[in-house]
Amino acid sequence: MTDPQRSPRIAPAPPPLNVASRPVSAQANQSRPAQPRAMAPRSRQAGAPVASRPRPVATAAQNSATKVQAKPSANQHQQTPSNIGLPPGQSSLESIVRQAFEKGISDIHLGVGETPRFRNRGEMEPTEYPVTDQATFSCWLKEILTDEEIRRFREELEFDGATQYEFSRVRINIFDSLLGPAMVLRIIPLKILTLEQLRLPAILKDVCHYHKGLILVTGPTGSGKSTSMAAMIDYMNKEMPRHIITIEDPIEFIHQSRKSLIKQREVGMHTRKFDRALKAALREDPDVILIGEMRDRETVNTALKAAQTGHLVMGTLHTNSAVKTIERILNLYNPEEQPPMRVAISEALVAVISQGLCRTTDGKRAAFHDILINTESIKDYILKGKYEEIEQLMADSEFDGMVTVNKSLFALYQEGRITEETALEKSPTPNEIAMMLRGRI
Repeated sequence: MTDPQRSPRIAPAPPPLNVASRPVSAQANQSRPAQPRAMAPRSRQAGAPVASRPRPVATAAQNSATKVQAKPSANQHQQTPSNIGLPPGQSSLESIVRQAFEKGISDIHLGVGETPRFRNRGEMEPTEYPVTDQATFSCWLKEILTDEEIRRFREELEFDGATQYEFSRVRINIFDSLLGPAMVLRIIPLKILTLEQLRLPAILKDVCHYHKGLILVTGPTGSGKSTSMAAMIDYMNKEMPRHIITIEDPIEFIHQSRKSLIKQREVGMHTRKFDRALKAALREDPDVILIGEMRDRETVNTALKAAQTGHLVMGTLHTNSAVKTIERILNLYNPEEQPPMRVAISEALVAVISQGLCRTTDGKRAAFHDILINTESIKDYILKGKYEEIEQLMADSEFDGMVTVNKSLFALYQEGRITEETALEKSPTPNEIAMMLRGRI
C-alpha cells in the first residue's frame, strides 16, 4: 500500500559547470557559503568502480527523466570506513540515516548549502547537523555509488534508486539545484508490517482472496501506498500458494518467498520499461502481478488485459479519491475511446483503495481511506459515467466494505485518535464532516 549517489561535483571539469565540476576543497567550502550558479553540461569523466565501496541493492529505472542503472549487490549494505575524507565536524551518511531510522523519521533532505532536515510524521524539522558543503556531499555519495554512477549523474543531473543498510532500506532521489547537488532519502523498514499492525480496514484482506481483476491503491506521494501494498502482498505470501511477480521502480520492500513464490523486478535493472515487463509477466505463469505505478495508457491497457484474462493485478496511481481514480484512467483516452474503456474497467475492476495519512493525538500518523468495491450497482454507474452517484452509493454501502474519506476520518475522531481540527483539515468536504462532528448527520 531511494538511493544515494556519488557526488556530482567530485572531479574538476570545464568552467561553467556546477559544484560537481569544481575542484573539491574541504577548507574552501567551509569558509565560503554556497553560491547560486549557472547550469551547464558536465564533463564525461568516468572513473573505475571502487571495489570497497558499497553499491545499491537495487537502483532505479529509466523514466522520462533518464534514470541510472546501477549494478546489483548483496542484500546487505557493505560496511566501509564511511567517514574517510569527511571534513571535520561532519557526519557520515550512514550515521545520519541510522539516527533518522531510530527516531522514526520518514524522509531525509540533504543538499549543498543547506542544513540536513528530517520529515517527522509529515512535518519538516531542522536538525543540529552543520551546513552541508561540497566536500561532505561528495563523501556521502562515495559511500554508496560507483565512479560510473557518479559520471552518469553528472551527465543526466538526476538519479533514482534504492540501497540497503543492515538496519533499513532507503529509497533515494538525487538531483541538481541552484546551490548544488541535493538528495531526498525515504526510510523503508526491513520488516513488513501486517495489515493488522497497520490497522487497515478488513476489506483489504478480503480483496486479496480474488483470483482475477484489478486492485488499485492510490494516494498522493507519502500517503503510505507502498506500505499498504507490501502488507497485502505479505498476507498473500503467508496464506496462499501463488506466483507473485512485482514490477517496481525502484524495489522498496523485499519479500522472501513463503507459501507463495515471489519474483521482484526493478525497472532499469531487470527490465527496461513497465509495459514491457508487464507483457513479459503474462508469459511467466503469474497469479498476481504488482505494478509500481500505472503511468500511461499502454500500461493501463496491458494491466486491464491481464486482469480480464485470469490474473490479479495490483497497481498504484497518484489520485486522492476512488472516483477520481476512475476518471484519471479514462482521461488517458480520447472521448471517442472512453465508452469501450468504461466497459473494460467495469469488467476488470475489483476495488479502488485511496489512502491518506493524518497526524494522531499521540504524535504518530494514521491512515484514512476512500474505498470503492466494484459491486453490480457500481459497475452500472461506471458504464453510464455517473460518478456523483458512485460517491453517494459508497457512503451508503458500508456492508460491502466501502467507506468514504469523511466516514473514515469520523471513525478516527470517535476513537479519539485524531482531533476535530485534523478531521476538518483532511476532509475533501469540510462542511459535511462538520455536520457529522456535530451530530447532524
